[in-house]
Amino acid sequence: MNEILPSVVIDSAPSPNACVIWLHGLGADGHDFEPVVPELRLPPSLPVRFIFPHAPQRPVTINQGYVMRAWYDITHPDLGRFVDAAGIHQSRQLINQLVDQVAGEGIAPNRIIVAGFSQGGVIALETGLRHHPPIGGIIALSTYVAMPDELPGAKPESPPILMMHGSEDPLIPLPLAEAGRDLLLNKGYQVEWHVFPMPHSVCAEEIAVIPRWLLERLV
Repeated sequence: MNEILPSVVIDSAPSPNACVIWLHGLGADGHDFEPVVPELRLPPSLPVRFIFPHAPQRPVTINQGYVMRAWYDITHPDLGRFVDAAGIHQSRQLINQLVDQVAGEGIAPNRIIVAGFSQGGVIALETGLRHHPPIGGIIALSTYVAMPDELPGAKPESPPILMMHGSEDPLIPLPLAEAGRDLLLNKGYQVEWHVFPMPHSVCAEEIAVIPRWLLERLV
């Protein structure tokens, strides 16, 4: 790929005809979710290209200004009130360009899924709900709707959303995620929602949901 963002790229089988762009959380990088690909056990009949981009390096206020990979700055623990809108918009544009690049290389937009964990989930929602032409779906893990006042209403062609969260999440409290889910539903989006007994992380039960959801949309 002629990469807009440096990325880890893994094909689950030769000649992929679908793509999952998977965005990591704060301070991680594209290698963070690389081990997920074999765990999904996708059948050879669904060859998928997984793209794990590295977020830009930026100072993060809540971490004493330390420079790390982040999709946007976090200035305060209250994520629902203090939002780096400029950083979110910038990262949304980067992922929009990446989606367009994948489509330009021959994978139809309706066969492109944007997934993300935590910060990455914010950008997955921000990008996936607005991209034109519509993408195939959004996977939002342990995340929230960062700018609810800017959330567009659903259209008939809007992508379906898979949201999953931990009941014991100390960083993004479950009620904040539930508020985002409810807003999406009220705006008319199709949301599949799961809660698992875990902290701010990913569990095996959660990973087991994803291939079923992908197969329903991509086969």
